[in-house]
Amino acid sequence: MATKRIVVLISGSGSNLQALIDATASGRIDGRIVSVISNRPDAFGLERARRAGIKAESLDHKTFASRETFDAALQSLIDSHEPDLVVLAGFMRILTPEFVSHYLGRMFNIHPSLLPRYKGLQTHQRALDAGDAEHGCTVHFVTPELDGGPLIVQAVVPVQAGDDANSLQQRVHEREHEIYPLAVEWFCADRLRLLPQGVEFDGHPLPATGHRLDA
Repeated sequence: MATKRIVVLISGSGSNLQALIDATASGRIDGRIVSVISNRPDAFGLERARRAGIKAESLDHKTFASRETFDAALQSLIDSHEPDLVVLAGFMRILTPEFVSHYLGRMFNIHPSLLPRYKGLQTHQRALDAGDAEHGCTVHFVTPELDGGPLIVQAVVPVQAGDDANSLQQRVHEREHEIYPLAVEWFCADRLRLLPQGVEFDGHPLPATGHRLDA
């Protein structure tokens, strides 16, 4: 089985990127991050890539006339690396359906809620406002529906008395750093794939809720 080639897209500090770098460096993931690409040239995650000896590239979305032209250029740059998997790790761009369809079945995202609850932004405050007893994060395949792709794995974080959005976010981040490398590990080991009828894991259908890791 050939070592999988991974491209990671970021927009910010890259804490999930760092978790993936660590997991590949340790040999836990049978994959190699061949490029880290940011739409923000000053993103600290690019420095994380450089420190790890990974190619760091930027493609500033502000220099493009439209979302479509940016996505076309980004797709060309990604494809130059011939990736098996594209990982969105804090990439703060809404992607065009054409771009997403090009990578269907080989692009992951991580979202800070227990999807399908709280798609979009401000997820931690929304969970608190709703009085939820639990919150968490989800890794899913990316489809044209925003935060709506088939689920792979979720990690549950109990909501504690006295939590605010910041304290809850910090604990969710810790779980993100656990489950994102796990999902990538599964993909690189050929244990996970997206079929028309849903996600298959170890040759068997995965429930619509994905794997659930309790606190």
